[in-house]
Amino acid sequence: MKALILAGGKGTRLRPLTYAMAKQLVPVANKPILHYAMDSLYQAGIRDFGIIISPETGEAIKLSLHQWLKDDARLTFIPQDEPAGLAHAVRIAKPYLEDSDFIMYLGDNLINADLGGHIAAFQSAGYDASILLKQVPNPSSFGVAELDSLGQVIRLVEKPKVPKSDLALVGVYLFKSSIFNAIDRIQPSWRGELEITDAIQRLIDDNAVVHSRIHPGWWLDTGKKDDLLAANHVVLNQYLNYEIKGDVDEASRLEGRIHVEAGAVVIGSHITGPVIIGKDCRIENATIGPFTSVGDGCVLKDCQIENSVILEECHIEAVPGCIEESLLGRGCRIIKSPDTQESHKFLLADHSEIQVV
Repeated sequence: MKALILAGGKGTRLRPLTYAMAKQLVPVANKPILHYAMDSLYQAGIRDFGIIISPETGEAIKLSLHQWLKDDARLTFIPQDEPAGLAHAVRIAKPYLEDSDFIMYLGDNLINADLGGHIAAFQSAGYDASILLKQVPNPSSFGVAELDSLGQVIRLVEKPKVPKSDLALVGVYLFKSSIFNAIDRIQPSWRGELEITDAIQRLIDDNAVVHSRIHPGWWLDTGKKDDLLAANHVVLNQYLNYEIKGDVDEASRLEGRIHVEAGAVVIGSHITGPVIIGKDCRIENATIGPFTSVGDGCVLKDCQIENSVILEECHIEAVPGCIEESLLGRGCRIIKSPDTQESHKFLLADHSEIQVV
């Protein structure tokens, strides 16, 4: 079994942040989203990873995954010049995948799924394809599955205007090599892309066995700011443990689950978990949390921040009111201006600077 991880695309829904970095590398709880996918697949027994990359962000993806790399894992990077659809990504990966069964995973998704069990069921049953589904309140934003009374997949539609069900395709798919023939017999959709839903529908029309499983856990699509903040909330809440590796003075007050990395200094501050503070940060006279991730090398002084993701090397000082529900790119600076306001919300790209009024 091989893995095909989609880490291309342009990340338009997270602009301006993704002008400067790949959407799959935006951190959740100070860890790149893509690394969660890699960890999940590795824990499921996968050792061969094919990674679809784009010209704009491919080198950054390579660097990040070489930092993740395990001793027995093998990485193959597959360039995709244009984001021409999920089925197109599968097609260009054929020389890597050959005749192997494979699992396709969208690299900007977070899923708490038992992938090992999913893979084992697929291989033992001999399905041609297997898809994960999740009930969602806004199915028209996703690929949608329609099931018959026995729970078998009878129809798939990509982003339908009038959905026939509320079952969205989660970003995990299992395929046999028969998917290549199906892809060869579909045409680009109205979006100009080769849709994986159309390819799976072709399998269904050919009487191939397409299995589905309704995912009982959480699934987080991190393509937009609010989605990413929600993912940060869930991951911090579920996985963060209390651990203090840095220095916290006696004047500071820590409540709840807080992780402070080595080299970080906390002075006269109030931190309410879950909160993670990265390496070599300086937190001084600040109120942080809950549900906040602070990247390495940040300076937060005389400010209040909650429900936010702050990337590395940011400097926030003497800001009146509360910064909340914000996503700040690397190296941002927010400083005080003469007037004040009660709260502020930001989506900032790398090296932005704001004077708060």
